[in-house]
Amino acid sequence: MSTPEPGLDRHEWQTERESLQEQLEDSPEEALPDFAALVERMLEARGFDLADGVTAAGDDPELVDRWRAARDVAAAAETGGADPGDVANAVNNLSELYDDLIVERGAP
Repeated sequence: MSTPEPGLDRHEWQTERESLQEQLEDSPEEALPDFAALVERMLEARGFDLADGVTAAGDDPELVDRWRAARDVAAAAETGGADPGDVANAVNNLSELYDDLIVERGAP
């Protein structure tokens, strides 16, 4: 089994975020579930246990709580039942989490 190249995940995540950016601006309700899924994969790659609520990294349970809240809004958005203000807040929270995971936490 090969070891992934350092920075490969980061490059893939940045590419995916860039592809979502226009849709997040034009139709945030439609793009929110994909953005939440991206941040979920990033958290998992950084060692966060999203199923349990206690992070393997152990340093920031608030980060996971913010992702969960955004994920819940994303689930409502998929059924067309999300409030536009909640969608905007979820996009903002996910953007902050994304930035934190890319900049502050670096490569796993």
